[in-house]
Amino acid sequence: MFLGHVLELKDKCDYILVPRLYSIKKNEQVCTNFNCLYDLTRNLIDASFINYNIDLTTGKSKLIAYLNLGEALGESYIRSYNAYKYASNRSLIKRKQEEKEQREALKTNKIKILLAGHPYNLYDELIGKTVINYLEKNNIQIIYSNRINHTIIDSECNKISTDIHWTHSKEVMASINYYQDKADGIILVSAFPCGPDSLSNELIAHKIKDIPIITLIFEDLNSETGIITRLESFIDIIQNMRGEEK
Repeated sequence: MFLGHVLELKDKCDYILVPRLYSIKKNEQVCTNFNCLYDLTRNLIDASFINYNIDLTTGKSKLIAYLNLGEALGESYIRSYNAYKYASNRSLIKRKQEEKEQREALKTNKIKILLAGHPYNLYDELIGKTVINYLEKNNIQIIYSNRINHTIIDSECNKISTDIHWTHSKEVMASINYYQDKADGIILVSAFPCGPDSLSNELIAHKIKDIPIITLIFEDLNSETGIITRLESFIDIIQNMRGEEK
């Protein structure tokens, strides 16, 4: 899907930004797909690419990465630094607002479903949006795993496993542990080739027992029918547990 996005853009942009992410948090790393994405794309597709490289294991921080990106675009360090600080502040404001909205969402009497997965899957039009649209259409309150307070990710994840070192998987597992007694059900959204998910999803299934969980693995983007059928059955189960009429 990513390569398809790039092919769609290649003749419409001056540059295509493909970052390389290895370690974005101390003592953690992201999966190999992010490690190799820039090199893979550059070798397969003839286009003008720019990138930045974040790897805390070698001291390449986010700030340094963005300053280097600004330099590649012909901007001064001062201008790039000011842009970085402004964007970081706006990002923090957005995250605080999302956390506030999520706390309010937990107060509703509607069925509450934790939608757990990596944001690039949850919000993609061909993957997670299928699930989001169905739940919203059926008046289900969605709780999003990536909107958990980031200050509690380590402590919440450690209650399930202390051995997980993938940053994105830790966020998903932390949210599941934190929201398991606050939601009526959990939907795990994964992409078929995801190695870390194949391990963490099994761990979640063994550790979390007191709430209904369904795992949706997306490998075929041609039809929504199978996904909708499974969602209908899952919501029926939750309604029966709550004693609600369909």
